[in-house]
Amino acid sequence: MRRAAHQLLDRPLVFEDPFALKIIGPDAAAATLAKADGRVSGSFRAFMAVRSRYSEDELANAVARGVRQYVVLGAGLDTFAWRNPWPELCVFEVDFPATQHWKKQRLANVGMDAPSSLTFAPVDFESQTLADGLRAAGFRTDRPAYFSWLGVTMYLTREAFESTVGFIGALPAGSGVTFDYSVARSELGVFEKLALDHLERKVASLGEPFQLFFRRAELRATMRRLGFGDLEDVGSDDLNARYLSDRADGLRLRGGIGRLLRARR
Repeated sequence: MRRAAHQLLDRPLVFEDPFALKIIGPDAAAATLAKADGRVSGSFRAFMAVRSRYSEDELANAVARGVRQYVVLGAGLDTFAWRNPWPELCVFEVDFPATQHWKKQRLANVGMDAPSSLTFAPVDFESQTLADGLRAAGFRTDRPAYFSWLGVTMYLTREAFESTVGFIGALPAGSGVTFDYSVARSELGVFEKLALDHLERKVASLGEPFQLFFRRAELRATMRRLGFGDLEDVGSDDLNARYLSDRADGLRLRGGIGRLLRARR
């Protein structure tokens, strides 16, 4: 919904996603616009747009290095498969079976046929592993792959996080992942802590509380231990400079409760 609002409200676009509006439907689009006022909403919308842009920029780099498998973890209503500019790139969408079924229903309702390059990989982590779910979908563990993992890690246990990263880190050289993460309270300022408190209350009220936070140095050490040697950890200042500089509309990221990390094998 935030990506859809970005298509309507912000110019120039940071992230072009013409299918975002179609997949959520007109009622959801109207509701999104009704809540889109204010600096806080604008900053949150900017983060949603920028994290997708950053992740897909890194995907483009991976494809240029010869990677031909792309895995979207916790895909939700991701639309990359419909925008995929590389016919040779196989796309795997991983999600909880019920969530994936819901997405397929939405796609059918709005007339979005799944492209031939897309494979749905339903995974119930209570009864199967990510590796098993991907192999069942035709994923090749003997070939490198790039993973996008947005809006997920903060809801996981540390064990689940390390299991997933460890799987990616054991894939052939050239593999990589981009994910966003929540910064530990000890590394936040006063206003950032207040913003985090507000967001934590909101997601907890929806039944999905935040569980996992990282100190930046700790996260880098964990990623290196799990097989990654090339890391880029970027926050609001870096992303504003890269994607949101010199804008007349004032769209910017504010605060530092969330960051992005790109890791390569």
